[in-house]
Amino acid sequence: MSELVPPSVDALAGVQAVLIVGFARTGQAVARVLRTRNLSLRVLDDRPDAAAREEAARLGIELIESPGPLALARLIGDADLVVASPGVPPSHPALGAAPANRLVSEVELAARLSPVPIIAITGTNGKTTVTSLVAAMLAASGRNAPAAGNIGRPLIDAVLAPGVDLVVAEVSSFQLLYTRDLRPTVAAYLNFAEDHLDWHGDARAYAEAKAKIFARQGQSDVAVANAEDEVVMQAARAGRARVVTFGLERGDFHLDGDRLLGPDGTAYAHLTDLPRALPHDVQNALAALAIARDAGADAAACRQALRTTTVLAHRVELVVEHAGVAYYDDSKATTPSAVAAALRGFAGVVLIAGGRNKGLDLTAMRAAAEGGGRRRVRGVVAIGEAAEEVAAAFAGYPVERATSMRDAVRAARALVRPGEVVLLSPGCASFDWYRSYEERGADFARIVRAEISGEA
Repeated sequence: MSELVPPSVDALAGVQAVLIVGFARTGQAVARVLRTRNLSLRVLDDRPDAAAREEAARLGIELIESPGPLALARLIGDADLVVASPGVPPSHPALGAAPANRLVSEVELAARLSPVPIIAITGTNGKTTVTSLVAAMLAASGRNAPAAGNIGRPLIDAVLAPGVDLVVAEVSSFQLLYTRDLRPTVAAYLNFAEDHLDWHGDARAYAEAKAKIFARQGQSDVAVANAEDEVVMQAARAGRARVVTFGLERGDFHLDGDRLLGPDGTAYAHLTDLPRALPHDVQNALAALAIARDAGADAAACRQALRTTTVLAHRVELVVEHAGVAYYDDSKATTPSAVAAALRGFAGVVLIAGGRNKGLDLTAMRAAAEGGGRRRVRGVVAIGEAAEEVAAAFAGYPVERATSMRDAVRAARALVRPGEVVLLSPGCASFDWYRSYEERGADFARIVRAEISGEA
């Protein structure tokens, strides 16, 4: 178990003027905090909505919309600190023009300001589930340890909230990119697979951003790493923290038969104790145990959380079973690696896949469908902008193309057989047809229920 020590960096030494780039939820949270510190604040947002304009006016902060090159240069030159919101891409002119020593993410700023320890969790897949589970384990241990960061609540709000003991932060590669002094007491890197190449440029840059979670840790800190992922292990070994590992087949926390064991042989749960025990569920549970135990969670509290924490929405979530067919919403799967994780839990699948590709190789979905010497996918329904890429990836399979989610559900129902499952696991972003993966998943579930009820 690690000793939880809060950071000690003086975040705002020498800072008088701050430019916040992006003024949605995170940028507004930063503005509210910094406004109380007698600083000169400006906000830049290319497309602010009415709520953003109202909040800037309420706070008395100048909001600049889409400045030209000369005006942007003056804004950057006047700022002692530039704070990037997570939705602003690295290609944005303001981030490109800002000196590296003055450019930080909201996560970096929150870590510098935090009076409490931070537990930070990243990875291509599973980080929201693991963050939620770790927070539940700590809460069951009597700790005030809210989940924050990429999971929804801005980290800067959580670390400064009254009565907080520590914060469990989900951090994305976007948030890690502009960190320099972030030093989590416990940092976890769950897995690596290609993602966000349209943002980072290539897989190496994406991996380098993720690895920053370990970069500033010291010998008294803990790095939790996936023993079965060599990219993750290399990043952990490169740091100075004590390494704790997890994995289905090997690791300090591992699966032995049907028992989830810790490094000292403690059995935390049997597979039958978990609300769901697909392979990725078990791996997430092992990761959460490794993190929470070093963050101070009690063994009994961990057992309780494993048994009672429910499956998160849109993550291989059962919608309904009808006529021998189960329908699952895995809309959160926006990468081929996430699709692979879902497919490992099933034998006969009609897969609904596609959307807006993020620069990834969708043929990886086919490799997952045929992994382990068994063909898990029997048919595919291709949707969205990437429909032709999906169809090409599954050449030789029965493939239907759909131009709406209703058409996709109907096509899947025509392909599926009793005893099989229909799985919405897109492997792509949702932004061609929907505003979010949540909206996509909810629409799928609504249409499935409506189609089935129409037969009654």
